[in-house]
Amino acid sequence: MQNSLRRTLLSLAVAVSLPSPARALEGDASLASFRFASGESLAVLRIHFRAFGVPERDRAGHVRNAVLVLHGTTGSGAQFMNVNFAGELFGLGQPLDTARTYVILPDGIGHGRSSKPSDALRARFPRYRYGDMIVAQYRLLTEALGVDHLRLVMGTSMGGMHTWMWGERYPDFMDALMPLASLPTQIAGRNCVWRRMVIDAIRNDPEWRGGEYATEPQSLRLAGQMLWLMSSNPLIRQRQAPSRAAADSAIDAFVANYVKTADANDVLYALEASGDYDPAPDLPRIRAPLLAINSADDLINPPELGVLEREIARVPKGRAIVIPMSEQTVGHGTHTRAAVWKQHLEELLRDTEKKDGP
Repeated sequence: MQNSLRRTLLSLAVAVSLPSPARALEGDASLASFRFASGESLAVLRIHFRAFGVPERDRAGHVRNAVLVLHGTTGSGAQFMNVNFAGELFGLGQPLDTARTYVILPDGIGHGRSSKPSDALRARFPRYRYGDMIVAQYRLLTEALGVDHLRLVMGTSMGGMHTWMWGERYPDFMDALMPLASLPTQIAGRNCVWRRMVIDAIRNDPEWRGGEYATEPQSLRLAGQMLWLMSSNPLIRQRQAPSRAAADSAIDAFVANYVKTADANDVLYALEASGDYDPAPDLPRIRAPLLAINSADDLINPPELGVLEREIARVPKGRAIVIPMSEQTVGHGTHTRAAVWKQHLEELLRDTEKKDGP
């Protein structure tokens, strides 16, 4: 462990404060000699993270209170730092109270403030996939943060897909798993097609210039439009845009704001990263109790497909809940509305609580 720590450069700074007395840290882990599944490599891969609370160890010296929370496509750990997520989960007496829980929010490869194409390499950045992102998360925990066990792995959307993969790749590393807004099967159908539309639009855009553009290509607008379309439910969108003029105004405003900070190469890589995702064959390898939560109005993972209900039966300790559509659900984005589902998280934590031996 000491050799690994010496190879990993870690800088920490005080980050945002939470409604809890727990310590809040934000920093970068530099993972040396990172080799991707494609065969490409980086001498140093930077993984940015936020960590709240203090790790606690049992009598055998293993960390027992660490929780890993994984974000969605084109997002970052910062997406959880709001009243709808942190405000419901991280405060005093709440399910992931950071006075007693060590909560870790990493930015995945290609996202947030971790290494990504837009840093400098652009389209020369290694072609990362979900498997690479999982390895980087594991190295962040074990090499940089000294975490050898997780109380819980949970994630939203892409982070939910990563949660299924964590259960398969490191089946003894956690006590519980909770994927949100995801399905345990390869991306196909409508979910595949909207991603392909954005990928093709960028790659075939003359303004993209093989990734060496001076200004963002116009095709980036399509990415923003598709994200707006898929991220909510039809009833909410109809209320927000009850006329043609209102619909034009809503999508124009969203896209105008989106392109201010988005980068075409980063978006392209993030969407292509799911190319290796297919946890279905290895679902029986998951040993920890797993609770999958989706919402009935999720356009990306619609319940009528029947995939979740079929595949959860192959997870030895798996359960699935599909939250009915209501005034509280907001389509795919329900995954960060913790008030809607946090009672199920509380039940999972109670059911998987382990006591230190005498």
